[in-house]
Amino acid sequence: MRSLTGDRTVRGVLIGFTLLAIAGFFLPAWIVNNVMFGLARGLAVLGLLVLLRTGLVSFGHALYFGLGAYSVALLEQLAGVTELVPRLAGAVVVAGGLGWILGFVLRRYRGIFFAMLSLAFSMALYGILVKTESLGSTDGFSVSPTVLFGWSPETRHVFLAMVAAVCAFAAIVVQVYLASALGHLTTAVRDNEIRVEYLGYPVARSIHTTYVLSAMLAGAAGGIMAMALGQVDPDSMVNWTVSGELVFITIMAGAGNVAAPFIGGVVFEFIRTYAFELAPHAWQLIVGATLLAIIFFLPNGLWSLIEKPWKKLEKRRD
Repeated sequence: MRSLTGDRTVRGVLIGFTLLAIAGFFLPAWIVNNVMFGLARGLAVLGLLVLLRTGLVSFGHALYFGLGAYSVALLEQLAGVTELVPRLAGAVVVAGGLGWILGFVLRRYRGIFFAMLSLAFSMALYGILVKTESLGSTDGFSVSPTVLFGWSPETRHVFLAMVAAVCAFAAIVVQVYLASALGHLTTAVRDNEIRVEYLGYPVARSIHTTYVLSAMLAGAAGGIMAMALGQVDPDSMVNWTVSGELVFITIMAGAGNVAAPFIGGVVFEFIRTYAFELAPHAWQLIVGATLLAIIFFLPNGLWSLIEKPWKKLEKRRD
């Protein structure tokens, strides 16, 4: 417990999300919506960050993002579930379960083969959803407002506080995982997989565990997005463009800290909102140009803007 409370990243995450939850009550509704959508995508990107530690990039994480979203919608359609905890639990369990099954296949591949195989699985789910009327086909499902222990929040600002709490918990869990022996092993696998095998550590099992954790985070993200948006459909939840957006945010945010995905997710939502307002027919061009500028001038992502001043401040204190 002492090591957890003494972790600066954990303290920073708790303080940051607490301030965000409080600030949400003073922000306009449209900003609150953008922040919620950004946090949801950031949670999925956090899963990609975990994978990135092993040197793997997934082009098909919309599979678990969409699976989590549809789990929330189907729980309501089939069982009338509207509570936050059962909805999130369902999204995490379903996504994690499928991730565990597919992990036996994907853990054997590396590089572009891993990326494209994950994309293939994602598009298979997209095809099933589009062609199956009982799953909503192209129209999808509507999702009722979420309640917490029987209490229904009257405003979106309260739901933002709930989302912030979930994201803070997830970020702390990932931080603890990355600081553990298994978390350090993933970095070793990325650097020299053969040497890790010679040392007697099971590389395949390590990658499998990391992949399942990543799938669970993406499932939780999809569940939050479904609850925040109030609607699920294949194009906005499972299509390959969703996976592309998650990879986009991963590159834009940087992998230096567990808070970076959430910052990147929120920034991405605002960039897309203003780009669409300024140029409805060319907003993708503005978003793409933004990414190119970040790659050229901030190769370590947006997090480097926070990391550099923080390191300078620490040196002065020392």
